[in-house]
Amino acid sequence: MPAFDSSIAQMILWALVGYGLGSIPFGMLVARVMGLGNLRDIGSGNIGATNVLRTGNKTAAALTLLLDGGKGVVAVLLARAFAPEDSVQLAALAAMLGHCYPIWLGFRGGKGVATFFGIWLALAWPVGLACCALWLAAAAVTRISSMGALVAAAGSTLCAVFLGYGTALIFGGLVTILVFWRHRDNIKRIRAGTESRIGQKS
Repeated sequence: MPAFDSSIAQMILWALVGYGLGSIPFGMLVARVMGLGNLRDIGSGNIGATNVLRTGNKTAAALTLLLDGGKGVVAVLLARAFAPEDSVQLAALAAMLGHCYPIWLGFRGGKGVATFFGIWLALAWPVGLACCALWLAAAAVTRISSMGALVAAAGSTLCAVFLGYGTALIFGGLVTILVFWRHRDNIKRIRAGTESRIGQKS
């Protein structure tokens, strides 16, 4: 874990900044601006890129993916420009929490996958690239997007340690737990063999 170099006030500030950035519901905003309807009434009702893709608009889904990942990147880089590393990791964790539990949507947010990747790419880019590779490999083998997310999350902390980012060990563990918790219904469907596969028609 990083040294505690930030004051309490700094940590509170960057937690609020991270949460505020993370809680911006880009999927809802993109769908509304592009006239795709209310995401709550589409597919799983989730606000992330996967559900936006269920509208049939690939451009909107890609834009949501980039924006949701980007808010994680901005949270990390902004904190890193002005605060010690402990506040940086706190801002990153808060951004994840903001996406998963946004106050603007009654704390009913997304699953945090795009934000997870954005955070790791900004926090420690070798770890972020390794997570992307894990997602691609798992998704290619299983044809299940959620399995890719779970494998990437599970491997992220090990990747951080092996790639020399041991100070992010606790952060990585907390984010991994959050990703698994948000995917608990997907895990049940994977175990039951009913989870939808990439390219599968509804």
